[in-house]
Amino acid sequence: MDEFIARGFAATRLDDVAKRAGVAKGTIYLHFKDKESMFEELIRTAIVPLISRLWGTPPQPGASVRDMVEGFAKTFIEEVATTRRGDLVRLIVAEGPRFPAVADFYYREVVSRGLAGMRALIELGIARGEIQHKSLARFPQIMVAPALIAVIWQSLFSRHAPLDALEMFRVHLDLIFGERRTT
Repeated sequence: MDEFIARGFAATRLDDVAKRAGVAKGTIYLHFKDKESMFEELIRTAIVPLISRLWGTPPQPGASVRDMVEGFAKTFIEEVATTRRGDLVRLIVAEGPRFPAVADFYYREVVSRGLAGMRALIELGIARGEIQHKSLARFPQIMVAPALIAVIWQSLFSRHAPLDALEMFRVHLDLIFGERRTT
């Protein structure tokens, strides 16, 4: 992970990975056929289990869809946006266009699962009457957009203007669900 994050996908060399790991380059080839398969395994072990946990947990009884989406946001921000996992996401955003096979893998293993889970929550919100805009189910990307902005913001601009990503997400949810009433 450190080599990919420090150098990017294109510039990472298996020689450097082996050196950092303290093994011979040939040892890497006992486990991975190439740099791409190594990076895929990194995604599979660093991010896929989080996505599985986010969408594999049944909703709390009596929880609103907004509460569930906010729980997703909180976990995503705490475990991706402000961690090394966020660096991997930024790497995919930056280098995915030049390496479509890597972007395709990330889409299959992470993005498609995340969007399916969010779409299911949106549909539940529509069915319960919590979400008024039925067309939101066609574009679950709208619901997760602030989480992705937080990942990008963290690496580019946080030193200039720190972002309270969770509070930004709550404002976003106010726009979708309506403002929460305080009693």
